[in-house]
Amino acid sequence: MKLSEIKQILATAEAVNFQVENGAAVPEHFHVTEVGIITKDFIDCGGKVRHEKVANFQLWNADDYEHRLKAGKLLHIIALSERILGMEDLEIEVEYQSGTIGKYDLDFDGTNFLLRSKQTACLANEACGLEQTAQKATHNPTGTENSCTPGGGCC
Repeated sequence: MKLSEIKQILATAEAVNFQVENGAAVPEHFHVTEVGIITKDFIDCGGKVRHEKVANFQLWNADDYEHRLKAGKLLHIIALSERILGMEDLEIEVEYQSGTIGKYDLDFDGTNFLLRSKQTACLANEACGLEQTAQKATHNPTGTENSCTPGGGCC
């Protein structure tokens, strides 16, 4: 979900509720402790330089059980971030601690904001031979062949 999408939803939302993908609700007394920009510059395993930028929301549970974040308040925090940080219309990543800090993609089901699990992936499939491996997998039903071999260019 992009920043423009959450703003559009919050403009008419009656409540701000978050739910983890497994169905567990984020307690109603959560706080949004941070709205910011996270940038990541890195080199993938194929040697390509990459740059990623996301809008980051951090959710936190406190012992403040009477606290309820209103849609207007979250819109105000977002507007402040846009003005002061120069935040663009970025994809949103949510940090939420359930055991350990997790990073989630954000979705909306018409009632609740949903924290969707993020997945790792190889960004240089061709350098790792993964495209070939996918083809071999159709001919190798046991799946015992490794996709990366010594000297194969995969990390």
